[in-house]
Amino acid sequence: MDKTFIIAEAGVNHNGDLDLAYQLIDIACDAGVDAVKFQTWKTENLLTKTVEKAEYQKKITGDDESQFDMIKRLELPFDDFRKLKQYCDLKEIEFMSSCADNETLDFLISIGLNKIKTSSADLTNYPFLKHIASYNKELIVSTGMATMDEIKATTKVLEDNGQSKEKITILHCNSEYPTPFTDVNLRAMFAIKEELQTEIGYSDHTEGIEVPIAAVTLGAKVLEKHFTIDKTMDGPDHKASLNPKELKSMVSAIRNIEKALGVKEKLVTQSEMKNIPIVRKSIIASCKINKGDVFSEQNITIKRPGTGISPMQWENVLGKKANKDFDIDGLIQI
Repeated sequence: MDKTFIIAEAGVNHNGDLDLAYQLIDIACDAGVDAVKFQTWKTENLLTKTVEKAEYQKKITGDDESQFDMIKRLELPFDDFRKLKQYCDLKEIEFMSSCADNETLDFLISIGLNKIKTSSADLTNYPFLKHIASYNKELIVSTGMATMDEIKATTKVLEDNGQSKEKITILHCNSEYPTPFTDVNLRAMFAIKEELQTEIGYSDHTEGIEVPIAAVTLGAKVLEKHFTIDKTMDGPDHKASLNPKELKSMVSAIRNIEKALGVKEKLVTQSEMKNIPIVRKSIIASCKINKGDVFSEQNITIKRPGTGISPMQWENVLGKKANKDFDIDGLIQI
């Protein structure tokens, strides 16, 4: 079975509280995802004090607090991520965290980060892309707000600086929270795969679980979805996240879909094999037929069961003589 790598995006939904972060890991484990992902940063290295909040952030958290102050409040110190990595190891779930600068990435690698995940915000961060490429680890790249030309330029920078293309997965993404269904454009995954010849995936910001499930049916090898303990909590991303029950339902649905997708071949399955003799039909005597009578449309018909001559042999049976007596509903033999 071709299994999708499911990332439960905890992001900043710990609200700067390490205990809440631990609880998010527990929820991710219970849901059966492959990895839980956080976001690691030092606020002073991430943004200026004058940058405005995004519109969705203003709508959810208000405009009284600056984006800088909000981000600072949600920041966890590096040592907390060391503890979260250890807890993930204990719970046997892969720890992931996206970051935005060389120092942070170096720290995450030092504590055992196996897969690097870049946010859409850093798709055009040339110096950071070069540093990422120098590690040549499995790399997952989000592409919200990007054109195809920008994605191509990013992959070129990565490859030119040591990143193996075979280790890159590009996630289609829309960077609006929540994303309107009309702006999802899942078919863009096909264009990305055709243009860049990399593995593809999808990072989802829609409400609900329908779109992530659809992305898997369209070939997403990696899926990322935000989740939270409670959608009503204060914070910028809770409202557009899944609650624990929804996350579990999404994972269950995806695993069922993976089983259902099967192989590119039409086969008779083991489960339906037993139904062939019961459900299929045979050529049957529609009245009493005596030995020597000629089979015709007046004395034979088609009925269940399917244990006799297939109706596909109808023309071969017509005109032949009966080699024995047949009672009504008897299976014709020739």
